[in-house]
Amino acid sequence: MKYPKLKVGETPDTYVMESPVTEADILQMAQQLAMYRLSKGRSLTERRLVFSHLQTLMQFHEYEVFALLLLDTEHRVIGFKELFRGALEVACVSPREVVKIALEHNASAVILVHNRPSGDAKPGQADRALAVILKIALNMIGTQILDHVVVGDEGCVSLAEQRHP
Repeated sequence: MKYPKLKVGETPDTYVMESPVTEADILQMAQQLAMYRLSKGRSLTERRLVFSHLQTLMQFHEYEVFALLLLDTEHRVIGFKELFRGALEVACVSPREVVKIALEHNASAVILVHNRPSGDAKPGQADRALAVILKIALNMIGTQILDHVVVGDEGCVSLAEQRHP
């Protein structure tokens, strides 16, 4: 991770601060680290860690954001793309654009993710309906939805886990 106030420590995966850091610096560093953990070629092996990285990336938006985590046939990361931004609690999602992005990146699978600025990650009926529409659209091009994750203040909720406890 590159950040102007940090230098690499003597032990692997450690850093030393060269100057005082603010809360904003810490949040920015956390987001950079989360993006690094979800960077191209990374294997997604632990659901808990993926949720943690997604929460770090998306929980502090003041508006709703819908994103895709694009994956290859081995479920390695191709990329993370924020696709739609909305008002306080609504982001209009176009299935056509989701399919277009999946095709552009040759994604074999995706994880749908969106945040809740209110902080409540409980999925609603609209979330379930959107997942069904996108599943139909993406299935037509051979792209599988692995999960639909809703990010809130206290963590992430997986629609896949709710269907298969």
